[in-house]
Amino acid sequence: MAEEANTLSEVAQDTTQLIHSAGEKTAKSVIEHTAKYNDAYSTIDKFVDGFWERMPYLCIALVVLFIFWLLSKLFKFFVRKTLENRSYTRQNLVLVLNRVGSTAIIFFGFLIAMVIAIPGFTPSQLMSALGIGSVAIGFAFKDIFQNMLSGILILLGEPFKIGDDIIVNNMEGTVEDIQIRATFLRSPDGRRIVIPNATVYTSAVTVNTAYQRRRCEFIVGIGYEDDVQKAKDIILKLLDRDTKILSQPGFSVNVAALADFSINLKVQWWVNTTETSTSASVSEVQELVIDAFAKHNISIPYPVQEVKVYRGDPSVDELDSGRAK
Repeated sequence: MAEEANTLSEVAQDTTQLIHSAGEKTAKSVIEHTAKYNDAYSTIDKFVDGFWERMPYLCIALVVLFIFWLLSKLFKFFVRKTLENRSYTRQNLVLVLNRVGSTAIIFFGFLIAMVIAIPGFTPSQLMSALGIGSVAIGFAFKDIFQNMLSGILILLGEPFKIGDDIIVNNMEGTVEDIQIRATFLRSPDGRRIVIPNATVYTSAVTVNTAYQRRRCEFIVGIGYEDDVQKAKDIILKLLDRDTKILSQPGFSVNVAALADFSINLKVQWWVNTTETSTSASVSEVQELVIDAFAKHNISIPYPVQEVKVYRGDPSVDELDSGRAK
C-alpha cells in the first residue's frame, strides 16, 4: 500500500509538472501573438490617426480642385461668348482654346490640390517622375501623342470645320466633332465614322462643302442618226429655264465621246448648295432631258448586238451529198 501511494504521488507530481510547463508554453505563445497583434493594431492606429489629421487638408484639396473645375467651365463660357459672335473668328480656334485652356486650368488646380493634400509633395517631384518615365511613356503612348498633336494642328490649321461634308480615305461623311484624339463623321446612311487624327492629318481630304457653288454634270447618249445640235439646244433651253441653276459660271453641253452605240454629250452646270443639293439638281435635269428627248423624237440608245448564224453554203452541201452517193 505504501508503494502504491508513492507511485500515485509521483504520477501526480509528473502530471502537475506537465500541466505547469504546458501552461507556461501556452501563455508564452499567447503573449507573443498578442505582441504581434499589438504591433499591427498600433500601425493601423497610426494610419487612422494620420488620415484624420490630414482630413482637413484633403477636404481643402477637394474644394480647391472643385474651384478650378468651375474656373475651367467659366473659361469655356467666356471664350464661347467672346469669340463665337465675331465674324472673323474661326470655329476651330474656339475649340482649341476651350479644350487646351480648360485642361491647363484643371491640371494646375490638380497640382495645387496635391501640394495641399500630400505633405512634402512638390510639382518638381511630379515633373522628375515624368522625366524618368518619359521614354517608356513615349513608346507606350506613341499613337496617342501622335493623334493628339495631329488633332491640335487640325484645329489650328482648320482645313475643315464642324458641319462640313468631307472625304478621307474613301470615307465620306459630315463632320460632327473634332476631338484631340479623333475626328467623328456621320456617313450619308446614318452611321458614325471615327477616324484617328493622324490619319486625317496625313491623308488627302476633300471638302465638298468648302464653297457654296458646286458643279454638276452627267453624260447622256444620243443615236448617230439624231441631230446633235438639236439635242444640244434642247438641253441648253432646259438649263436656262431652271431657276436653281446659276448663269455664272455658264452651263455647257459638249460632245464627250463617239461611243460604240451612241454620241455621248456631257452636260455641265453650277448650283448654289444653299438652295439645292448637287444630287437633287442632277436628278431633276436628267428627268427633264428624258421627257424632252421623247417629245422631240431624239433617241437615247442602249447597247445592241447583232448575232449572225452561219448555216453553210447550200451548193457545197449538195455537192458533198452527191459525191457520197
